[in-house]
Amino acid sequence: MASNAWRKLKKSLKSKLSFLSTPRSPTNHTTAPTENPRLTTATPPLLPTISSSSSFSSRLSRSFSLHSSPKKCAICLTSLKKGQGQAIFYAECSHAFHFNCIADNVKHGNLRCPVCRSKWKDVPFQAPKNVPGFQRSGSVHAYAPPYNAPNASPVHIEPDHFSDDELVPDVSQGQPSSSRPHAITVKTLSEYPAVSASESFSKFGVLVRVLTPPLDNTLPHHRAPIDIVNVLDVSGSMASKLILLKRAVNFIIQNLGPSDRLSIVTFSSSARRILPLRTMSGSGREEAISVVNSLSATGGTNIVAGLRKGVRILEERRQHNSVASIILLSDGCDTQSHNTLNRLEYLKLLPTSIFPSNNASGEESRQPTFPIHTFGFGLDHDSAAMHSISDESGGTFSFIESIDILQDAFARCIGGLTSIVARDVQLKVRSASPGVQILSTPSGRHKNKIFDQGHQATIDIGDLYAEEEKDFLVFLSIPVFPAVDGEERLENMPLVDVSGFQKDSLSTDTVQVEGERVEIRRPQFLSPIDRVPCLEIDRQRNRLLVTETIAKTQRMAEMGNLKGAQALLAEQLSTLLSTASSQAGDDLCNRLEAELKETRKRMETRELYERSGRAYVLSGMSSHSWQRAATRGPSMPISPGRNSDMRTTTSYETPSMTTMVTKSQNLNLAPRE
Repeated sequence: MASNAWRKLKKSLKSKLSFLSTPRSPTNHTTAPTENPRLTTATPPLLPTISSSSSFSSRLSRSFSLHSSPKKCAICLTSLKKGQGQAIFYAECSHAFHFNCIADNVKHGNLRCPVCRSKWKDVPFQAPKNVPGFQRSGSVHAYAPPYNAPNASPVHIEPDHFSDDELVPDVSQGQPSSSRPHAITVKTLSEYPAVSASESFSKFGVLVRVLTPPLDNTLPHHRAPIDIVNVLDVSGSMASKLILLKRAVNFIIQNLGPSDRLSIVTFSSSARRILPLRTMSGSGREEAISVVNSLSATGGTNIVAGLRKGVRILEERRQHNSVASIILLSDGCDTQSHNTLNRLEYLKLLPTSIFPSNNASGEESRQPTFPIHTFGFGLDHDSAAMHSISDESGGTFSFIESIDILQDAFARCIGGLTSIVARDVQLKVRSASPGVQILSTPSGRHKNKIFDQGHQATIDIGDLYAEEEKDFLVFLSIPVFPAVDGEERLENMPLVDVSGFQKDSLSTDTVQVEGERVEIRRPQFLSPIDRVPCLEIDRQRNRLLVTETIAKTQRMAEMGNLKGAQALLAEQLSTLLSTASSQAGDDLCNRLEAELKETRKRMETRELYERSGRAYVLSGMSSHSWQRAATRGPSMPISPGRNSDMRTTTSYETPSMTTMVTKSQNLNLAPRE
């Protein structure tokens, strides 16, 4: 009986081998697949000649176990006969499937043949049906991630031109501009209420404060919609941090609105776009979450390639939301471009739309600059490069000392970006009396200009978040106020007129901002109260002095003069504590005091400065120069019952930022599945 069974089995195997080994017409032979895969449903390739009976037997046994047949799809087990209205996909291993069956199989990360388990280079891909205007023709590339990745990514396509952004309705058409709250408020204060008529004043301070209204959530479109490109480091060093990275990016996805759009670029040794610009609602949000959850880490670090691709997405999009930004995250130095270049040469590799200084003509470009908010975490990231990129583009640099605060840092950034209520804000200051001259307008990284022989000045503030407050000091030269023969002396003297302009948050309409006139008294003799300085201006002077001192000590530390830096910080701390606003217990002065002490601590040794001091200092400089919150150090819990003047845990943090950070912290405390 056993011998009869064995003879039958050999006969069956022989017939199978004979069938599969039969050569076809020489004219039908095809070449082996190339290393550059392309999507194809072309004429099926020939079955390979069987050169090893053992190899064949192994493949055949797997084939039998899956009930495969040359005439049946191994997935749905129905006929593969041509002309039945279904496309047929022929894999490079020679097995055939219904195109829809195998495309769905590959979509979930299964990149091996269901029959023989061989790894594929060419894979089928179905373009998303719900993306308007999707380019189904032309050059489309497919990427197959490592088959052994724990969460294999779906296959991602990358067109030659990134004009496949999902379109959204123009929200500016849904509500008349006149019905939207768009007016910002400008307030002014003078350093002293009076200056003696017989004296001049060489550096008289005037404070110009700009405040924005809160978000009105009762309106359907209460803020500017945004386009965000997340440029994420997925190099090998990120492997241990991927879980928290995915959680943080998913937090962004869940907290963007239906009119906001998100694209994701990942980079390691090279860069690729894994999510086109999609709206964050319905299928777009689901696709984004799926893409993020399938990230894997390997390779080197090519920050320049990631940024170039992120810029292309914003430059080549068909539709432009009112606001566009890039969020860059990395834990290392650029290993692909930076090793052989100095920092200046390295930064010149960046496109002018994020690094305007690279404009060869030297003239101001009309091309918009996309702010890049950079997040450097860990002890090995290139904080100097990350700070330069954010500083030049108009973004902020956050130092993520510990990966577990990354989500809070993203929350702080998103809380601001999703609350923009005023765009392209510009302040104008004009001398209001003969002889009053504008000397300087220190404004950090905001562009300023003094012209007309010191009689006029402008400060470009840019976009403002809801309930954001920015303070600018204008220093004036005030002349003697002599009496004119035959005329009665006027007690009050106008100094400057302050006004401004802004664009509506949803449209391009320009709105004039109502300003104020700054006046002081010019009596013959000053009373004691006339000699009391304004504490608000005193605290802003302290902010400028501390920021300038920290910048000086950072340069000294880079040159190795840590001892000199320590001495300068100690001197500035003593000066700060002696000022009127500091002795009055001013909150900003308390924060500046803490910052000076922490900076001294991180500059105690060269090793400590290299380890975390540089990144801490640069992040603080970024925050002060833009008067905008950035994350550095640990994230402190926010007390809900705190006094309104102490409502933030980070300098310049707005209520929208605080709300988003609180949401993140509460989510971190909640149990996870």
